[in-house]
Amino acid sequence: GMLGNPYHLELKEMIARDEVLSPRVYTSSPSLNGNSVQTPEEAQRKVTQYAADGYDFLKIHPGIALPVMERLVSTAQAEGIPFAGHVPHDVGVRRALAFGYASIDHADGYIEGLMPPGTDLNQGGFFGSNFASEADPDHLPALCTMTAAEDVWIVPTQSLFTRWVSPEPPEIMIQAAEMQYMPARVRHSWVRGKSQIINNPEYSANDYEVFLKLRQRILKCLFDAGAGFLLGSDAPQVFNVPGFSIQHEMRAVVDAGIPVVEVLRSGTINPARFFGVTGEYGEVSVGAAADLILLDANPLEDIAHMRQIAGVMVRGTWLSRALIDAQLAQIAARHESE
Repeated sequence: GMLGNPYHLELKEMIARDEVLSPRVYTSSPSLNGNSVQTPEEAQRKVTQYAADGYDFLKIHPGIALPVMERLVSTAQAEGIPFAGHVPHDVGVRRALAFGYASIDHADGYIEGLMPPGTDLNQGGFFGSNFASEADPDHLPALCTMTAAEDVWIVPTQSLFTRWVSPEPPEIMIQAAEMQYMPARVRHSWVRGKSQIINNPEYSANDYEVFLKLRQRILKCLFDAGAGFLLGSDAPQVFNVPGFSIQHEMRAVVDAGIPVVEVLRSGTINPARFFGVTGEYGEVSVGAAADLILLDANPLEDIAHMRQIAGVMVRGTWLSRALIDAQLAQIAARHESE
């Protein structure tokens, strides 16, 4: 979880006591951003507190000034708590890598990192989309090599971009079957939000394609350089229904040129590696948690086969397709009455 709340710490304890059938939870701290930490002293105080509270890592959001970030990093290192997330413009991706981010989400900062020195990064728009046609890809190999060398992991959330800011009409997307599992107010806000973006006179489908192709090139470069990938979709962002969004994400990362088997590893073995618990889960081996997905087709032949789920085993508890469908039907019925 990349936006922590004190309740998440309580939930972790409930899961550990087997009071709730749930995925295992790793949770970030509440957001550290340009509004929540405005001075080095405030950053030091909050990092110390969040480490003491028991959060697994710190969540970095945009807007943090460089002197504040430097204190945040030094305090986090002293407290032994990792930090991850966005790359504030004042920091930049190269400093972020040198600081030792645990992971960078959305491949944030990489397009900005391809711009000439002195560029006003505040003009980059949505994750550097305004810079896509100006970015110099000659700088990319060095950035990718540095990412791998510093052992900074990447969470692409590529579906955030293929879903939210793509030219596909929201009136069409909202008709997908998975949308029935979201509240009506959320669905309406998604349609409204995306409509405002793609109906803006400055929006261009061609510019979007340039932006998407550059992001795909960045992800492929990072993978080829040896950077580790983690699976995440940023749900429930616009048109990303939790659970279903992971299916969109896997397809989007495969479309970026990442081998299917590596995309599967990014959601199984790699999280255990990332959290330093290899062998506890994410693999089929003696002593590992019985977390399994049974499919009716081979995903190595087509990543779309990941949708053909016959059942799920959650730490030894079997959830049949019939049970999953019944639970989904209850969610849909609840939202249908809204």
